[in-house]
Amino acid sequence: MASADQLQFQEFDEAADLLAATPNATTRSVTEEGPPQHATLQMGGDSEGEEGETDQTELLAPQKKPSGFWTFQYYQDLFDVDTSQVLDRIRASFLPMPGKNFVRHHLRKNPDLYGPFWICATLVITVTVVGNLATFIQLHGRADYNYSPQFHKVTVAGIVIYSYAWLVPLALWGFLQWRKGASSAVGSYSFMETVCVYGYSLSAYIPSTVLCVIPNEIFRWIILLLAMCLSGFVLVLAFWLHVRRDNKMVAIGLLASIVLLHVLLAVGCKEYFFWRVEDYHGLPPTVPTTTKLQKISTHKA
Repeated sequence: MASADQLQFQEFDEAADLLAATPNATTRSVTEEGPPQHATLQMGGDSEGEEGETDQTELLAPQKKPSGFWTFQYYQDLFDVDTSQVLDRIRASFLPMPGKNFVRHHLRKNPDLYGPFWICATLVITVTVVGNLATFIQLHGRADYNYSPQFHKVTVAGIVIYSYAWLVPLALWGFLQWRKGASSAVGSYSFMETVCVYGYSLSAYIPSTVLCVIPNEIFRWIILLLAMCLSGFVLVLAFWLHVRRDNKMVAIGLLASIVLLHVLLAVGCKEYFFWRVEDYHGLPPTVPTTTKLQKISTHKA
């Protein structure tokens, strides 16, 4: 017991010597509790802009290992998309928002061909079937009208729409690649991203062509022009991002070409599939069957 007391007094003496050596030092009781320490995590705010948000999204998104162009896996990945993604991209093509880039905010380096393929196929069916039905509704009561299903229009619609959805993106992608090599300020999307933008942009034409069954010429023009403006706005917002720092004349010429081809598609579909009733001049006159029989019998006699 005495040895323990001596050891305790010896510790107090050592502490007193330390305090004497550093008189300005502060001491703190072991029972004294400090304020709780909190760790805070700073997240990027809205001031970083859409590019910062997109970069964070791309970093958090799962990265796919790229496959070879000649492998089956490469094309399988282009159809590896769920229903929610397709619906989100269709919704974005219907309601384009300024400042929201379709590729960065909705594709996110994961383009698909499932949506563009079926959008084009649906548009081919609607534009031909509804166009044929609209013609029948307008002319079925006329004596000089002879109904014909006109199946050849399906072929015409398929060639025009799929050519527009593939050949125009191919030419645009090649031009941007060329400009990217000429100027470092120009960017470009991949070919599949370009095709995906064009394919989804055509979705606005599907309900507009269905509404064109209404036999009113002014209403048809309004609904098709509205679909053309929505669809064209998606394309302009998507590609303006890459050409805005290029030569002013080149950028304006490129966007004008995109809009012009889009206008030609809309006007061409309107004039070919939903033409005015006033332009119908009737079928060429045919010889009645009884008259033909009389001529045959007279000739034999």
